[in-house]
Amino acid sequence: MSLRVQAAKNVGATWLGLLVHAAVGFFLSPFILHKLGDNAFSVWVLIFSLTGYYGVLDLGIRSSIVRYVARFAATGDENNLANFLSTSVAFYAIVSLVVLLLTGVGFFHLQSVFKIPLVLLESSRVLFVLAGAGVALSFPLGVFAAVLEGLQKFPRLHLSQVGVTLLRGLLIGIALTRGGGLVAIGIITTGMTLLGYLIIMWLAFRAFPLRLSPKHVDCNSFWQMLSYSAFAFVILLAEKLRFQTGPILVGALISSTAVAYFAIGSKLVEYSTSAVRSMAVIFTPLSSHLHATGDAMRLRQTLVLGNRACALIIFPLCAILVILGRSIIEVWMGANYLSSYLILVILSVSRTLYLAQSTSTKILLGMGRHRTLAAVLLLEGGINIALSILLSRNFGIVGVALGTAIPLTVTSVFFLPRHVCRELDMSVRTFLSQTYLLPLTLCVPLVGLLWLMRREFPAHHYGSLVIQVSCGGLLYCAGLALALLGPKRPAGIKLWEVMTRGV
Repeated sequence: MSLRVQAAKNVGATWLGLLVHAAVGFFLSPFILHKLGDNAFSVWVLIFSLTGYYGVLDLGIRSSIVRYVARFAATGDENNLANFLSTSVAFYAIVSLVVLLLTGVGFFHLQSVFKIPLVLLESSRVLFVLAGAGVALSFPLGVFAAVLEGLQKFPRLHLSQVGVTLLRGLLIGIALTRGGGLVAIGIITTGMTLLGYLIIMWLAFRAFPLRLSPKHVDCNSFWQMLSYSAFAFVILLAEKLRFQTGPILVGALISSTAVAYFAIGSKLVEYSTSAVRSMAVIFTPLSSHLHATGDAMRLRQTLVLGNRACALIIFPLCAILVILGRSIIEVWMGANYLSSYLILVILSVSRTLYLAQSTSTKILLGMGRHRTLAAVLLLEGGINIALSILLSRNFGIVGVALGTAIPLTVTSVFFLPRHVCRELDMSVRTFLSQTYLLPLTLCVPLVGLLWLMRREFPAHHYGSLVIQVSCGGLLYCAGLALALLGPKRPAGIKLWEVMTRGV
């Protein structure tokens, strides 16, 4: 199979999996909110945000598993592959025990850290235990997901989870309809997570002859993985601090009920950014190859065209959220939650500035030039927490959102473009003009049309909202088609050829 066909299958399967996951989450969230109420919904968001921080215990090892599986599978070195995988499972087994220990400690201190209503305290503790147990199991079982990624089996990985995601949504809907609460959601979510990983493990063993044994656990393999993943771990930690602290800080500093209003805005932003983040992943191995072969020109092309592709996706999504955000929240969650609109705007604009440069961060990782990036992102994460705490005193949940947005905007505008251009010996002005002029130009008529429709035909139900988004999307796609197919196409617009030619 050609690289072009393989890349198309990988990207297509990834996007399909994300689409199903986002769609289930989008339609399930308001159902959960209205069935459970603000307090219980906030606790649900808070608990899963908190247990998400267990991910830092990965230490960046997962990224090294993907790398070394790809290398050893390509060279047929089954002995080293067995060492790395057995060592990874052993390491994650220890991490699982640590997670269970932390969960046990947290069980007794939830109320002292977060302002959870007493009526929900018992179910919150049970949910916390269930979520913690799910994360503990996901560490060793997650090795097999990394194996499939390293083997470039993205279709198997993502398509196998589509059914699990749909089943999870169906079971949660049935449970809530029959009067279930937080504990029911926790049992279903943990059970479906375990089922998904068991399916992935089965697929991994079918895809490649994996050998796992205690005799293959090797300290040298562990230190080799750790040396590669050290700065990847710093970036992982920074990502947690930058993008997952909001609900936790709101729950700790303001109230657990306020988490719902913050989460509504942040969830919409998260749904809109998934496609960009998943697409940008493919640029890390590509840039690693180009850097190894000394092909600086194609590295610059990849920087421009990759970020342009990211901007072509995220700019119109940001425009839709900012202009139609009130209608989206009203239709999605109800008019009582329109106060979340300001959170949506603040987070959407700042995340767009960063995600439009997603290829920049992946290229730096692929080149092995991510030390400075890791340090800056970690510093930003620390400032994020400090600023959020400070601003929350006077501005509440808006202050927490601003605490995230301000340092993120500074990094995106003043650091990242200059840093990546310096690494690739490229003019910042050239980079910005070649990368973002087209996406910005295409968004001008889109913004005008969306603003006009919002003013003249405000949407109050799904039908009218879908019509408005569809009209804006058709106009944007028409402009994009003219730009791509017209006689004066931007130089090097064929990103697919740059990605696959000669690799």
